[in-house]
Amino acid sequence: MKRTPDLHPDYHQIKVVMTDGTEYLTYSTYGSEGDTLNLDIDPRTHPAWTGGDQRLMDRGGRLSRFKKKFEGLF
Repeated sequence: MKRTPDLHPDYHQIKVVMTDGTEYLTYSTYGSEGDTLNLDIDPRTHPAWTGGDQRLMDRGGRLSRFKKKFEGLF
């Protein structure tokens, strides 16, 4: 099967930097060849994977409004 030009995204090598400074090379469509992706959160620090306390950020009161609107359902 032949690849159609300009249909598929550019797949190239990038460097990923974890929150602890660990670096590894992978292939991605992110950025350009040789770019660096610095992670703000990763599986080593995310509460969903570490079993830690999960806190929801209430930006602009959205969470508060949601809880108030649906408080009788839960």
